[in-house]
Amino acid sequence: QVQLVESGGGLVQAGGSLRLSCAASGIIFRINAMGWYRQAPGKQRELVAAITSGGSPNYVDSVKGRFTISRDNAKKMVYLQMNSLEPEDTAVYYCNADIALSAMSKSWFYWGKGTQVTVSS
Repeated sequence: QVQLVESGGGLVQAGGSLRLSCAASGIIFRINAMGWYRQAPGKQRELVAAITSGGSPNYVDSVKGRFTISRDNAKKMVYLQMNSLEPEDTAVYYCNADIALSAMSKSWFYWGKGTQVTVSS
């Protein structure tokens, strides 16, 4: 059973920083892309940042220059460093990973349960 567990959310003032972490566990053969999504109240879930297995990142325009995604393949972890946080960044942040359970199986997307990030003005 694959699990993704996020940590690092919390309450921070505008202009502050938080670092989110996500750990993958279970029987995992290969992790392809990993990413962070967020969902604010009344809004659709959106991709914030993603990173390939080779370490190439991409970001939604609204976080470019403020957020940095990184991963540690050996530890099966992905991180999101969030700086210069704004009230508009308030949302539940979800970890997502494209994981293959064996060499013969196709990969599937797995989700964490989310961690709340609240930015006060």
